Amino acid sequence: MTHYLIGLSGIALLASHFAVADSFPPAGNPAGRCPIPAEAAAEDVSKPSNVIGNGTPASCTSDAVVSAVAKGGVITFDCGPEPITITLNRTAKIFNNTGPKIVIDGGGKVSLSGGGNTRILYMNTCDQAQVWTTPHCDNQDHPQLTVQNLTFLDGNAKGQNPDGGGAIWVRGGRFKLINSRFFRNQCDDTGPDVGGAAVRVFSQYQNLPVYVVNSTFGGRKDLANRCANGGGLSSIGVSFSVLNSLFSHNQATGVGANPARSGTPGGGSGGAIYNDGNTFNLQLCGSDLNHNTANEGGGAIFFVSNDRSGTLSLDQSDLSANPSAGFETSGYPGIFFLGQGTPRLTASHLSKGLPTTTMDCLFSWAERTYPTHLSPAGAAALSSAPYYFRHYAGSGSYLGISTDDGHLYYLSASTGPQPFDLGAYAIWRLTAGC
Repeated sequence: MTHYLIGLSGIALLASHFAVADSFPPAGNPAGRCPIPAEAAAEDVSKPSNVIGNGTPASCTSDAVVSAVAKGGVITFDCGPEPITITLNRTAKIFNNTGPKIVIDGGGKVSLSGGGNTRILYMNTCDQAQVWTTPHCDNQDHPQLTVQNLTFLDGNAKGQNPDGGGAIWVRGGRFKLINSRFFRNQCDDTGPDVGGAAVRVFSQYQNLPVYVVNSTFGGRKDLANRCANGGGLSSIGVSFSVLNSLFSHNQATGVGANPARSGTPGGGSGGAIYNDGNTFNLQLCGSDLNHNTANEGGGAIFFVSNDRSGTLSLDQSDLSANPSAGFETSGYPGIFFLGQGTPRLTASHLSKGLPTTTMDCLFSWAERTYPTHLSPAGAAALSSAPYYFRHYAGSGSYLGISTDDGHLYYLSASTGPQPFDLGAYAIWRLTAGC
């Protein structure tokens, strides 16, 4: 239907902007429009100090990645013109005396895989094997690690010590994450504290926030990140500022919560994000959390500030269809919150399912905009998993939204027997003003 409809409206520019060279969802929430502060911006990599590869895919090996990360500095890749997946047979580890600034930039073409067996990236200022650089390792301003324009696949931290962080584990210094994607990463299935199938972070310098910008965690059922707690992000006592990002279909798989109920292994909270500790804040702006699940509390977000000083704020963000099988805070579907006051919502929407009123608004806009393809207007909406859709008898067509991947689909005689993928529902909703 892109061929039939998008060309009529100029939306092709939006579709091409978010296109990716592989079959995975793009980085970030396509509807996110929040401004990015200067300290959260991507780093300049025009003068790299270490380049992985010499222009060919064969030169971009696990050993080359591990070696470059150990050397630090500004790291880029030269693996040829096509997208590449590099499978690591051991974890790439940051050495704390190779900064102070360390940047790893995949140029939007590089995926690092743990092969289902290996944690991918590790930084720990308190790990003596990675060099102690100050007498106060839990509160030092370096290394300042930026990971940008990279995809992390099939990282696995099960049974690791320290636990959690299937793709990335960080303690100390500063950390920010930009334009990156996380698919099928995992850590231990159960446990009251273990968390962060994709990313786990501890002890940031002076309690400054970790920025997560324009990044995607999951995005489809088959790409879910899974861990006992925090399918996407997990931390203890660390603030996150999550901007224009997408968390979808991630899972908190533990059972028994924290502290673990008698006879249970514990865990199961924060399908997308798990925050615990004392004084810390979680800010979401321009972000979309949908279809994340928790066996216990907070299908989308689990937030417990033990001294009740921490704050949770959502601005221009949507949470929908994030079931909490155990418990959540009344009036805030998908969230369990214990902190200062109540969660602060600005121009944000929370719902137990995908809001049908918004989907119906989009269908009505499409009928007005493309009456030849969608007639007669005003057809009743129907549901047949995974689609919420309308059937247009006059034009013999269907328009539907899939809850599996959050995309808009069109089906008619001209598209053949399979629905045509029109791209992210969030983009169409933004275009329609719904």
